[in-house]
Amino acid sequence: MKRSPVVLLHGWAMRPTVWTGVRALLSADTPVYAPALPGHDGSPAVGASLAGWSDALLAALPPLAVYCGWSLGGMLALDIAARHPERVAGLLLIGATPRFVAGADWPHGLAADIVAGFRGGYDQAPEATLRRFLALQLLGDPARKRLQQALADARDPTAAPGAGRSGNGFADGLRLLAESDLRPAARDIRCPVRLLHGAADALMPAGASRWLASELPAAELHLLEQAGHALPLSHAEACAALLDDFRAA
Repeated sequence: MKRSPVVLLHGWAMRPTVWTGVRALLSADTPVYAPALPGHDGSPAVGASLAGWSDALLAALPPLAVYCGWSLGGMLALDIAARHPERVAGLLLIGATPRFVAGADWPHGLAADIVAGFRGGYDQAPEATLRRFLALQLLGDPARKRLQQALADARDPTAAPGAGRSGNGFADGLRLLAESDLRPAARDIRCPVRLLHGAADALMPAGASRWLASELPAAELHLLEQAGHALPLSHAEACAALLDDFRAA
């Protein structure tokens, strides 16, 4: 895995710049790809299909890589590993989940009414909804006041205007979060997997990574105490160290 390039996939309504701190700490010889998700940071929207997003990303990525996905990017990395295993040398999933919405058989997510509120709120009041979504990422982290500006700087500035119109990649992304369930696919992933999660994550609870660690055949879980969801910003050193160690294994 040493020679494999690294692909960094960011989260909803963010930009690839969220990885700036992590990239600066990676080994100098690491080839890094950090694409914008569909509909983000000038990238064209491709509709509300998780497979469509994954395949659009793959079209511009190397034939084999270690995939590091955070938040929605983690769901995309899981989907890529499940459907295109020949493209994935390994996975590092940061603050990730196979299913964003809680249900009768899935307690490790946000309540369905909260997620529905995000989707409806984004159509009607996008800026307020974005601020609420970002605030959840900061909960549980003792450095949240410092992180607030860093998270705002990494946010895609185009996320709010024109929120309700057809073809909006941000509305599509919320739909992916609301409707995707990768639990069946996750069980078939055979590549090495490392999971990094904040124990106090309020957006995607750590129980999701515990479930993945128990179900994925080759997974290893690392929990960060007193950490929330925004790990690429709050714990860039831990993200980079784990990624370097993983590639060197």
